[in-house]
Amino acid sequence: MPALPAARFYSPNRLLTILVFNQLFCTLIGLALWLAGSPGLMLNIAVSMLIGNSVWLLVDGGRWLVGRTLMRWTGQGLPWPGYRWMLPVIGLGVIGGYELGRQLSLLLLGVHLAPMFSRGSTLVITAVAGLTATVFWHATAMLQKHRAEAESARRLAAETQLQLLQSQLEPHMLFNTLANLRVLISLDPPRAQQMLDRLIGFLRSTLGASRVESHPLQAEFDRTADYLALMAVRMGPRLACTLDLPPELATVAVPPLLLQPLVENAIQHGLEPQVAGGRIEVRARREADTLVLTVRDTGRGLPDAANATPAPGHGFGTQQVRDRLATLHGAAASLTLTSAADAEGGALATLRLPMPTTPSAAIAS
Repeated sequence: MPALPAARFYSPNRLLTILVFNQLFCTLIGLALWLAGSPGLMLNIAVSMLIGNSVWLLVDGGRWLVGRTLMRWTGQGLPWPGYRWMLPVIGLGVIGGYELGRQLSLLLLGVHLAPMFSRGSTLVITAVAGLTATVFWHATAMLQKHRAEAESARRLAAETQLQLLQSQLEPHMLFNTLANLRVLISLDPPRAQQMLDRLIGFLRSTLGASRVESHPLQAEFDRTADYLALMAVRMGPRLACTLDLPPELATVAVPPLLLQPLVENAIQHGLEPQVAGGRIEVRARREADTLVLTVRDTGRGLPDAANATPAPGHGFGTQQVRDRLATLHGAAASLTLTSAADAEGGALATLRLPMPTTPSAAIAS
């Protein structure tokens, strides 16, 4: 997997977090020195902060410098160059940071500190504190890196699964349509020719749209209208359609091929078995932060669950829609199939998915 940008690990938020925790760490060291007998609590804390921040500045600055240098040599920017490079950086940073802090303590506080190597306790305390802080921030950087890589892998797997589901759905629709066309050729050749012309136009407008991750809801309604026009050639006056898309929802980004499988399901299982046919209504509305899409038919309705084959709402098309929603939005999206709640009967498919924060911008897969 490619190395993640080094800038992510040197973002302002991360630097601010390190700075705050570094002050708390230095405060604890100053408190420990005061409890150990060094006079002046605030003075110990101030001196500890001067030395601790100097060590951090040199060690983290050295880490950044080594990382940038390795990027020029190898083409990869690493948040942690490895102990082979960092042990010398830590050693020099601890020694240089203590000396810088010692000079600042004299200049700003008037405190005379002994050189690092004149007292073993000073050397040990500074070295242990510097190494502990460095290892801690190294661990947090690696944890952040692994989380980012895991999220990238999860997103890639979801996109791959979505493309697979979509590639399975398109031939399913095409084979169903060709099977219907084959029957119509023997019964009514002129209508079969008209249906073939509609099919060619539908495929021409649909295949390009099916190769994007998202497109405007208006495009989804347009493709659904094309499909209904194709089905109207075969069913004639037995099929009536209503499409209702509020203008304010026309640019909302949605995955392609969400509505067509539901419309196909409504025609195949709801309207076609009835001699009189029926009506299909496709509507969109917004409920707070949720986009609600409904496909209602006035067909024969849902079969009894005990006798349904397959179970209601679990045919190929509806199951593919459920799988795609789960891949894209998890539990935040849903598809339900229920009986219509009025005297006309039929079935109602309801899609719920989160409203995107920005208008649609179709992106090629």
